[in-house]
Amino acid sequence: MRITDVTTYLVGNPWKNWLFVRVDTDEGIHGVGEGTVNGFSATVQTAIHELREAYIGLEPSQVDLLFQRMVRDVYSDGGQIHMAAVAAIEVACWDIVGKAAGKPVHELLGGTIRDRVPVYANGWYRTDRTPDSFAEKARDVVRRGYRAMKFDPFGAAYRIMDRSEEDLSIAIVAAVREAVGPAVDLMIEAHNRFSAATALRVAERLAEFRPAWLEEPVHFQQMGAMIEVARRSPVPVATGESYTSLGQFADLLSHDVVHIVQPEPLSLGGLWRTRQVAGMADAHYAVVAPHNAQGPVCGAMSRTLGACIPNFYVQESFDEFNADWTREIVDRPVIPVDGFVEVTTQPGLGIDLDWDRLARHPYERAHLLRLFSPGWERRDQAPPPHG
Repeated sequence: MRITDVTTYLVGNPWKNWLFVRVDTDEGIHGVGEGTVNGFSATVQTAIHELREAYIGLEPSQVDLLFQRMVRDVYSDGGQIHMAAVAAIEVACWDIVGKAAGKPVHELLGGTIRDRVPVYANGWYRTDRTPDSFAEKARDVVRRGYRAMKFDPFGAAYRIMDRSEEDLSIAIVAAVREAVGPAVDLMIEAHNRFSAATALRVAERLAEFRPAWLEEPVHFQQMGAMIEVARRSPVPVATGESYTSLGQFADLLSHDVVHIVQPEPLSLGGLWRTRQVAGMADAHYAVVAPHNAQGPVCGAMSRTLGACIPNFYVQESFDEFNADWTREIVDRPVIPVDGFVEVTTQPGLGIDLDWDRLARHPYERAHLLRLFSPGWERRDQAPPPHG
């Protein structure tokens, strides 16, 4: 069986354009993949077609050779954009191999560890940045059955915050904790915002609310600062979604202070490399909570990893909080029930896309998260003002 063609589909999800891929073979089996990157999905689409000669004609099972051709042989380092293009093809190849074997992909990556994968909610706080508004939305999350949720309370903060902004951020966390009670896990997202000094001060103030983690409090490229904050923070630090190589994770784990790692399969080039990171993390007694902030194919990828990784922690999920049509473009959407997603027994990734329906939701350049613009929590689509 050989890869014969690849078709890409840009879809205008309002807060981040999604990029889906269909890989076809000479035996009539097709696979689904995804290459979404905030602000760059159209660029990833171009990269997929530019790299076409590297994968056309390969057997779908040759995922390591595919990686070498698309990464090593190109020689240039294209970062997250490059790796998302690789991942889109690699994931679709796993889907094809699973379908051909009549097995779900997790059976090919180590076998089933669990029948249900725990999930935390994200994307639920499209509201005003006030304690009462966040608390009201958080109560709705709990009513839906979730027992864990993530949110960024820090507004448009960058490097430092004045006292009033910091106090408001902490008040939002306090209000959410009071609204949901002590048994619900809170994951606090910081989106690379802070200097090390600010991050440590914020962590000290967050500690009384017992969050499960503080995510990327400093920029991921400043690994020394991340290690220093993780070493001194009273709240566990989680990071890794932006790393694009096994070497970066090896460097991070060698310090033995970050024990919640968040590989993004698209940033790493697919499922196989993410599975390798999980093994590396296991050697350091760390747990894996993959980043999953894209479309429904990525939700199926995360479920696949959750099914077969022994040191898997929790799956991120936006799906229930997206627009209704985003669940209509997939035949078996990965939607949590009572805080878990059921592991599929379907072959491949366990989903397929309605390829004709995708065109009803066209790409729009304005569809991206602007995490350093006031009001981004509401997922406003308007670009920031000039000046």
